[in-house]
Amino acid sequence: MGIVEAVSRSSEYTFTKPTRTEIRLLAGLGVEGDVHQGTTVKHRSRMRRDPSAPNLRQVHLIHGELQDELRAAGFEEVRPGSVGENVTTRGVDLLGLPTGTRLHLGGEAVVEVTGLRNPCAQLDGFHKGLMKAVLDRDAEGNLVRRAGVMAVVLVGGPVRPGDAIRVELPAEPHSALEPV
Repeated sequence: MGIVEAVSRSSEYTFTKPTRTEIRLLAGLGVEGDVHQGTTVKHRSRMRRDPSAPNLRQVHLIHGELQDELRAAGFEEVRPGSVGENVTTRGVDLLGLPTGTRLHLGGEAVVEVTGLRNPCAQLDGFHKGLMKAVLDRDAEGNLVRRAGVMAVVLVGGPVRPGDAIRVELPAEPHSALEPV
């Protein structure tokens, strides 16, 4: 089990999202009051390609351990909400989860992990070199994206810092996360 370290949302297209004392997840929609809330894509680049595509990126989760690592590497301004995530976690290996994993956040909310966040050039606009810092290569030379995961809301409810996170794996066989 992990914990929710912080929650963030923004009603405007801003890279950084202010932290809050609580966010409310809405089933099938995302974070209430967040610019990315909706059943169809809300990320501008994806809307240009196909505005009717389903929104598989309703909630962005990032692991606080990555933020610790980035601050230690000189990216001191990386804090909860600073790279656009809605939920900062601690104690959950988000990147190691299979597609379809359900995360129970607090006492009510449930999200289903749809895939990896595909880091974008806006990271370098926030801090030069940050994009490269969240990308890596594995032993076989494959690109590894470390900027968190995306999810859809299955069951709505409030989510607050300090809430427990319970991980529910999907039935096997498991599918590795791909960018969404």
